[in-house]
Parts: sequence; C-alpha cells; structure tokens
Amino acid sequence: MKGIKKAVFPVAGLGTRFLPATKANPKEMLPIVDKPLIQYAAEEAVAAGVEVLIFITGRNKRPIEDHFDKAVELEIELEADRKQQLLKIVREILPPHVACVYIRQPEALGLGHAVLCARPVVGDEPFAVLLADDLINADEQSCLAQMVEKYNKNQSSLLGVERVPQETVNRYGIVDSIPINERLSKLNSIIEKPAIGTAPSNLAVVGRYILTPKIFELLEKTGRGAGDEIQLTDAIAKLLEDEPVLAYEFIGKRFDCGSKLGYLKATVEYALQHPDLKQEFTEYLFDVARLL
Repeated sequence: MKGIKKAVFPVAGLGTRFLPATKANPKEMLPIVDKPLIQYAAEEAVAAGVEVLIFITGRNKRPIEDHFDKAVELEIELEADRKQQLLKIVREILPPHVACVYIRQPEALGLGHAVLCARPVVGDEPFAVLLADDLINADEQSCLAQMVEKYNKNQSSLLGVERVPQETVNRYGIVDSIPINERLSKLNSIIEKPAIGTAPSNLAVVGRYILTPKIFELLEKTGRGAGDEIQLTDAIAKLLEDEPVLAYEFIGKRFDCGSKLGYLKATVEYALQHPDLKQEFTEYLFDVARLL
C-alpha cells in the first residue's frame, strides 16, 4: 500500500483580488500574523507525513522558493547577534528530511493544468493537493492528516468538503454523495459552480484533495471548462466513472484567505491564539469595540 508522501501546491495564480499588494509579492506569501499562507499549508502537509513538496509556480513566485531555501547570510547575522530563538525559527521552517521541488507552469490554464504539471515528479503514486488560499485551523489533527487517515483505510481518492450557505454554492465545486458515516460519503457526481437553485447539495469542495495517479491520464484528455480553464473538477467527474471517489467533512475551521474579508478574519483569530500576542490583542479588540 502506497502512502501519501507527495503534495502539490498550485501557486501560480496572480492574486488579483489583493492588488496592489500582490503586484510583486505572491499572494501565498501574505502573512497571517507572522507566517505566510504557504508555510501554514506546507506545515499541514508535513504533519500528515508528506516528504516531498511540489510547488507549481509562475512569474513573480521566486519569494516562495527563497522562503523555503536556506538563508545563510540571515543565519550568520542572527547568530552573531545571539538571537537564538529567531535563528531556530528560520532553521526549522521545514524539517531536514522534507524536499522541495519547483515546477514552472508555462501558461495559466487552470487548477487542473497546474496539477497535471506535477506528473513527472508524482509518477504513479497517490498524492495530495493543497490550496494555500484555504487556511484550515484544526486543533487536534490537521485537515490533511485526517484525510490521509481516511485514505489509508479506504484507498480511494478523497475530497475535503464543507457545508456552505445555499446562496454561495455557485462559488464552489458541489458534490452529490451518499453518506457512508457521519463525515464520509461516496460521490455520485460533482458539478463546478452550479447556478443557485440547481446544486445537488451544499457540500462544497475546498482546497484539500487526495488523488490517485489515474487523475493525470484524465487531465490530459480534459478540455477547457468553466472560466475557459482546465478544471480539476471536470477530471474528477470522469474519475468517478473508473473508480470510487469519497468526500470527507473535515474537522476544523476554514478561512477563505483568497478574499479580503476571509484574510482579515484569519488574521484576527490567529492573533487571538498567538501565545505572545493574545492577551494584548484581546485587550485592544475590547478597546476598539467600545469605540464603535
């Protein structure tokens, strides 16, 4: 049985909703308190047992590579200044056994195309896909770790899903599924961004996937769909014809950090959990509330 040792991070998007902040800086490098979004996603993958991080990049994404690379000059300066705690943080961004691979997506053709770009590195293994825009705060076990546990038991492709308001179903891939147990169900179908009133459910696919390598063969044959892009959802719909696909309602709270409001909510809630900030920040919020 092959475990989940590789994870794909599609990070080639332009981040237009955060312009001008993302004109020269990748949206995945936007910080939530003191760590960039992409680091939260990488840490989640590593906590789930992933050993190879595959970043599908584009123009202006070099800061992501620099972030996960060794910064010799910075380490020397921190060591000279005896800033041992900061030195430890910089050195432990990723464990030494974890490898990073960077693949350039030559053209922005959608999420499905980005995943297909990872094929030479993934090969014939099952793998995870994480979208850094979806920051998921899970107390006891990370979202991907929960999903890996389910995959190991069922050996089927698995989509992370959550229930969304009916008036927002047109923003997501929506699944029609048959319950297996409280949080796990088997897909009948999946529809990308259905019109409100036509969705088969309010179970929305969010930015966590575990996929079998069969998906690559299907992505190669998938034409452009919604948004004139190669949609991963369309290939998953085809995958359903060949093998079972499961949906898992993960335990945790998702923040849509692809939107400004979601990003601000995540910043506030993570600051309230930060050991060095939570007390003073809580007091500050009470002061602000009194002024409203």
